[in-house]
Amino acid sequence: MTRRAFAIGAHPDDIEFLMAGTLLRLRDAGFEIHCINVANGSCGSVEHDAETTARTRRAESVAACELVGATYHESLCPDLEILYALPLLRRLAAVVRQVSPDVMLVHAPVDYMEDHVNAGRLAVTAAFGRGMRNFATEPAEAPVDREVVVYHAQPYGNRDPLGRAVEADLYVDVGEVLDDKAAMLACHRSQKEWLDRSQGLDSYIDTMREMTREVGRMSRRFEYAEGWRRHSHFGLCAPDADPLQRALGDASVARAGA
Repeated sequence: MTRRAFAIGAHPDDIEFLMAGTLLRLRDAGFEIHCINVANGSCGSVEHDAETTARTRRAESVAACELVGATYHESLCPDLEILYALPLLRRLAAVVRQVSPDVMLVHAPVDYMEDHVNAGRLAVTAAFGRGMRNFATEPAEAPVDREVVVYHAQPYGNRDPLGRAVEADLYVDVGEVLDDKAAMLACHRSQKEWLDRSQGLDSYIDTMREMTREVGRMSRRFEYAEGWRRHSHFGLCAPDADPLQRALGDASVARAGA
């Protein structure tokens, strides 16, 4: 049976900042990899209208996926409209059933902006409802009977909205795929000026590298890492299911405090 990993980000480039290294490690371990940005990036410009911006950012996201052999799935709503609401849940749940992943990489439960938080909440509920025959998706997709393990990424900047540090439960060594992670992020060319102006990220690729280095320092083992916390197994998988550890091995996965 084909093993699949599904990265669910809020906006174009969120996956590249927070999840892509682990996704690439899973690809190299034999997983089929999939990506979706729940929102289309329509607000990510200081020059162009929403339609033009969304079209540009879609092309950049497709290019990033093609670069690493990931399957791209279409966005579902505009920026700042990721609301924890039934219509959007039905649509995301349909995609989750289509992909039928073994692993889902999603946003932190608490992050600096609500689009990230709600994208994570929607992803967890979509995973929980993947096999519920009485839950209707849009479009209609048959329920799937397959375990899935959900891992939450670090919040952006490794801080919660009040600035308090957040540490992961396990860390994945992404040093050997860091250049590929950076190449994926570099596909999002339209974001350099936007991020410079809106968030003071002088060079978004350098910022990504430093954030990944900071997580590496948190791991106390790796130079560059991505951090994860596993969602509760209830309704999703066996209590001891941990496909990241199983697929990547002890040499590439460090546990907090170990």
